[in-house]
Amino acid sequence: MADTYKFRIDHHGSLIRPAELLAARARYEAREIGDGDLRSVEDHAIADAVRLQRSVWLSVITDGDFRREDFRGAILDTVGGFRRGDDTDQHGYRRWTAVGTPRSAGPADDVAALAALAVAPGPGVATPVKVTLPSPAFLAARTFDPEHPGPWGSAQELGEALAAIVRAEIEAVIANGAKLIQLNNPAYARALFARGTDTLPLDDAIAVDTLAVRLDAKPADVRIGLNPTHRAADPVDKAVAERLFAELPVDRWVLPYHAGTDAETDLLRAVPADRDACLGIVDAENPELEDVDDIMRRIDIAADLKDVEDLAVSPNRGFADVAATPRLTAEEQRRKLIHVETIARMTWGNEL
Repeated sequence: MADTYKFRIDHHGSLIRPAELLAARARYEAREIGDGDLRSVEDHAIADAVRLQRSVWLSVITDGDFRREDFRGAILDTVGGFRRGDDTDQHGYRRWTAVGTPRSAGPADDVAALAALAVAPGPGVATPVKVTLPSPAFLAARTFDPEHPGPWGSAQELGEALAAIVRAEIEAVIANGAKLIQLNNPAYARALFARGTDTLPLDDAIAVDTLAVRLDAKPADVRIGLNPTHRAADPVDKAVAERLFAELPVDRWVLPYHAGTDAETDLLRAVPADRDACLGIVDAENPELEDVDDIMRRIDIAADLKDVEDLAVSPNRGFADVAATPRLTAEEQRRKLIHVETIARMTWGNEL
């Protein structure tokens, strides 16, 4: 399906938090300020982030994950039944453990307020709002403790409960005006690149994530995407890629495409003809700007594999998936976003 609504200049959602926001979060954790004070700092930072995103002509805007410690917080921060640990895993994410039945406190994202910020002065043209969420399969795989399973017989049972919550969140943010929703499940990399089994096997992960994204009704101008990995590695298990991309009923696959490797091309080749692909053409962890000619050569390869109308471009991952550990400065982030916009105009012209 062609990307009729042209969400072509995309990004993964998380942006580098300003120093004032990080300081306010630290003071909040130390109980030196309250909810209202933190919220005020967040609101100001989000308004600035929206202005940044509009200034570099992105096709969608997000809140930068500014209200969250990391990208999982859109669910974990608002759902009961999980215990937040004091340590972190090998990727720098704080450990959370499922200890009870998940209970949602309501929609995590204030989409209506974000949509109001996205309206330009003057003619009132609005930039569509994007919401990023952790996939329920990813949350289940990373929070289920088989030695202390709580009320759950398996990670799949936990995942099914989380899928109902994520599905309700998707429906709520769509009702409040979100036009693009991206789920993140980097755990699929294990299956895609033959790195062994995960806590939630591939069959179960696909089934769980399908429960979250298969809606009874979805507006025609809304798209749901999924990011299964930030980097591609050889060898790609092509059978797994073809199965995953065909069976999980999302509209868009968000894929790494910044290194120019055969593995990236193999992933794109596995995307079915009726799905869009968003190509992560710049590295959100490397301050150096990629060579434009190299990127355009890779775009030409992509256009041979898929209709260019079914493509979009973005960084390969969020700029600060963990709030306290960005890899770039705010200025380097801005240059990367401008780079993505430049490539989009070189690919599709000014009719974006």
